[in-house]
Amino acid sequence: MPNSALFSTIRSVFTNKKIKGKAHQPFIDRFIGNAILLHSLFSQLYSKRADFETRFMEMIELISDTYLERNSTLVKRDKEKEKQAGWFLSNNMAGMSLYVDRFVGSLKSLPEKLDYLQNLGLNLVHLMPLFESPEGASDGGYAVSNYRVIDKRFGTLDDLKSLQKSLQEKHMYLMIDIVLNHTSNQHEWAQKAREGDSFYQDFYYMYDDRIIPNQMEQSMPEVFPESSPGNFSYDKKTNKWVMSVFHNYQWDLNFTNPHVLHAMLDNVFFYANLGVDILRVDAPAFIWKQMGTSCQNLPEAHIILQFIKVALEIATPGMAILGEAIVAPKQIMDYFGKGIMTTHECDLAYNATQMALQWDALATADTRNMLANQPVILQKPLGCTWINYTRCHDDIGLGFEDSYIEAVGYTPYLHREYLKNYLGGRLVSSPSSGDLFGVNPKTNDARISGTLASLCGLEKAINKKDAKAIQTSIDKILLMQANSMLLGGIPMIFYGDEFGSTNDYSYLDDASKSYDNRWMHRPVIDWKKNAQIRKKGTVENQIFKGIQHILNIRKSNNIFSDTNNLEWLESHNASVVGFKRTLGNQQVFCLFNYSAETQGLTYYVFNSVRKQTQKLLNLSDKSVIKIGKDHEHLMFKPYQFYVLLAESHHSNLLTIQQR
Repeated sequence: MPNSALFSTIRSVFTNKKIKGKAHQPFIDRFIGNAILLHSLFSQLYSKRADFETRFMEMIELISDTYLERNSTLVKRDKEKEKQAGWFLSNNMAGMSLYVDRFVGSLKSLPEKLDYLQNLGLNLVHLMPLFESPEGASDGGYAVSNYRVIDKRFGTLDDLKSLQKSLQEKHMYLMIDIVLNHTSNQHEWAQKAREGDSFYQDFYYMYDDRIIPNQMEQSMPEVFPESSPGNFSYDKKTNKWVMSVFHNYQWDLNFTNPHVLHAMLDNVFFYANLGVDILRVDAPAFIWKQMGTSCQNLPEAHIILQFIKVALEIATPGMAILGEAIVAPKQIMDYFGKGIMTTHECDLAYNATQMALQWDALATADTRNMLANQPVILQKPLGCTWINYTRCHDDIGLGFEDSYIEAVGYTPYLHREYLKNYLGGRLVSSPSSGDLFGVNPKTNDARISGTLASLCGLEKAINKKDAKAIQTSIDKILLMQANSMLLGGIPMIFYGDEFGSTNDYSYLDDASKSYDNRWMHRPVIDWKKNAQIRKKGTVENQIFKGIQHILNIRKSNNIFSDTNNLEWLESHNASVVGFKRTLGNQQVFCLFNYSAETQGLTYYVFNSVRKQTQKLLNLSDKSVIKIGKDHEHLMFKPYQFYVLLAESHHSNLLTIQQR
């Protein structure tokens, strides 16, 4: 379609829908400004189809209708976010990820806990999957049978709308999930496909025999080799083989069909117009399939995400996109967009490599692998940001690259074996109470399950009634959280971790969960136990107050906003790692000891500020750290961290010291 014809088509849609005048001008400008790009992206996916122009016209209609349906409150919020220029980059952002039913029972009860979250220092709530999924075949809510109906276990759509209103009143933000890659086999589309409707059979990858599936399996890795081997499942009702990369009840959507993209974009827009601030796109790496490839991270998957992002920028610009792409660091950069599409794909991504590297450092007391990986992680483009975390609902993968492990003197296979045994609690000397998940019997690869507290040794320490080990575990927890919270991006706490929840083994009594040990770190919150946060000196109190203090530090200083102002330091001590952040004449040094031993760091690490100041001050207790001579050392207790802020004129200097 020539550009003139494209603009003529858009103008005709505007005329038919009465989109004109000053009130609509910002939308008109956004659409006209992005029309050629939108058409180009769609063309890269579907230009060879005879119905290409018709399908693109439907996209223009959908984007326009979505804009017209957006209420005035959300339009106003869009404008406020635009003025903030990267609202999700702010040091004021901090969130919690939670399962509604396991955290507080229902959506209706959740507003009662917003003060609790704000008291901790949080302003973003990530609700794990909410929408209808079949009980017993839900994959924790990621097998969606209806994208528009809240699962009755959590409440109703009206309850979600009421919660969203409460969040807005408290100047808080909402994040929810969408599963683009697949639906439940009980979704309406799948049911119509099973009934023989060819239109909906084309929504999925369905084959009459195993010829094509066998060919594709040769290059496709298995996601769940233990519980769901292979990538195709036989459906008796249709007598067909259906692609089901994750579980046999999750049918992969066929995005080579533009009707699928239209239908899923419609669902994305539905969430945007509910007032969702950040939409977490689950498993985006899998959304395009091609014979002879791994069917992961393909170029077309990025084009789909870019098309969705540009459509959002036009119709609902206030909603950001988080890509849940748990891939190697070099690959994850692609999800922020490349070239002219930089910052026009995913606004946020999980910093999964840094999370895994923290566990690597904690298990080995060696931070060199963490440091070796940073040059790649630092390639994140300005204007996008990370979700930084220590734990989430998922397992811990050890996905950092072999070359970095080798560069610091370890054998990759043996190194990962040690990490699995240490974090999985298989070493007598290990304090960890984790377990192995997703063990691949062919390769012996595995991932790790367990709560932050249990992996840090709190569970074993409490069982042994070992006061010293309990305190060491608390120190480890706060060390890990401090690294995540001060690194930049949005720190995301997993519910229960804020007061030291240990593994919940009740999942073993539930047949729908017992096969999946990740449920051990998805606890049912005991609010009576949680009340211990108010009792000074308890484990719960120390952890809650410690995290609260770190978040207060982050929120009190703009230097922790993500402006790509981070530089990793060479500490010359393998157990201590640190980074420096700069804003104007301020420099903040964040230093972390991952060792069970006392460690020292020469004052050479502060060379960048020693010409301006010879001391760092603690505004909390007025203590002074002098940083004069190279040969003198800043001493660290086991698992201690420092945050040292220096300015050229000695004002507003801060040092925070754990215990």
